[in-house]
Amino acid sequence: MTTNPPGAKLILLITTHRVAPGLLSWPAWEALRSAGRVLAGDAGHPQLPALRQAGVEVELVAPGSAPALARLLTGAPADSAAGHGNRDAAGDVNRDGDGDGTTVWLGSPDGDPGLTDALARLAVERAGEVPEIEVLPGSYDLPGSRLLDLVSVMDRLRSPGGCPWDAEQTHASLVKYLVEEAFELVEAIEEGDRDTLREELGDVLLQVFFHSRIAEEHPTGAFSIDDVAGDIVEKLMYRHPHVFGDTEADGAAEVEANWETLKAAEKSDRESVLDGVPAGLPALAYAAKLVSRVRRSGFEGVPDEPYELPAELTAESAGRLLLAVAQRAHDAGLDVDAALRAAARGYRDAVRAAEGLKPAE
Repeated sequence: MTTNPPGAKLILLITTHRVAPGLLSWPAWEALRSAGRVLAGDAGHPQLPALRQAGVEVELVAPGSAPALARLLTGAPADSAAGHGNRDAAGDVNRDGDGDGTTVWLGSPDGDPGLTDALARLAVERAGEVPEIEVLPGSYDLPGSRLLDLVSVMDRLRSPGGCPWDAEQTHASLVKYLVEEAFELVEAIEEGDRDTLREELGDVLLQVFFHSRIAEEHPTGAFSIDDVAGDIVEKLMYRHPHVFGDTEADGAAEVEANWETLKAAEKSDRESVLDGVPAGLPALAYAAKLVSRVRRSGFEGVPDEPYELPAELTAESAGRLLLAVAQRAHDAGLDVDAALRAAARGYRDAVRAAEGLKPAE
């Protein structure tokens, strides 16, 4: 029977691939430098170059299955079914050495599936024979770190050997999906569906990363998701001097006024107060945006449309009446586009109810 020396300890050091190798916590570095042995099962582990540069000797072992790795790390004898191949690869894990009797296992990038369960079983089956086991986080994911995974996934999809459909897409071919996803997100917000909201936010985010990955391949005007993020960070900081500068702002109204002033300075080359309003917006949203620009600029050169139902409704008079509604809605602080969607949903549910059907989900 293999026994462990008094005070023997096994540390499972876990790290994240989303943080640069070598950026480990102080307890992790202390454990690595004082351990009797540091073991790893992957010659390509991203932490190995940094550890070796720091003078930490790392031994490579052949871990095999999770139960075999658990026996190897604890010094427990192999059973007849498992054989002795992995024990021979590492020897007696807890043999005497120059360290403090501690063995550090450098967790594999795949998370060593099943290892903790196998160690737990050994601890129960061989109580007193296995060393004390500690799980030590060596690095932590920072907020937003999963965005790095999305960058990697998009790169894989667009690269040779990835997805043929994704590789064929262009900015133009993705426009319809961007529009659809944006409207689905709006619907989730207005319906108050939290689960769908989370999903649709992801779909919209995917569109941003997809377009940014395509942009990297442009022969003359290439840019990346980092450029996109950097530009919006600079814009937000510039337009929030009351947060990132020394400007004072008393309330949201003053903040909005400052924003418009700074924005106007950025767009000083525009000839009209309506320059920059995208004509591709849905008709009612487009009208509401135009009204908003006119109101904010203080422009009074064109009178509002009359707010009355004409004697004969034509395409022209119907359009002018809708524009008049958009103007009055803006002055009343209402989102006319959202208001019409809400009314349309109510109409839809009323029709379904009259048909003897449940409201649409």
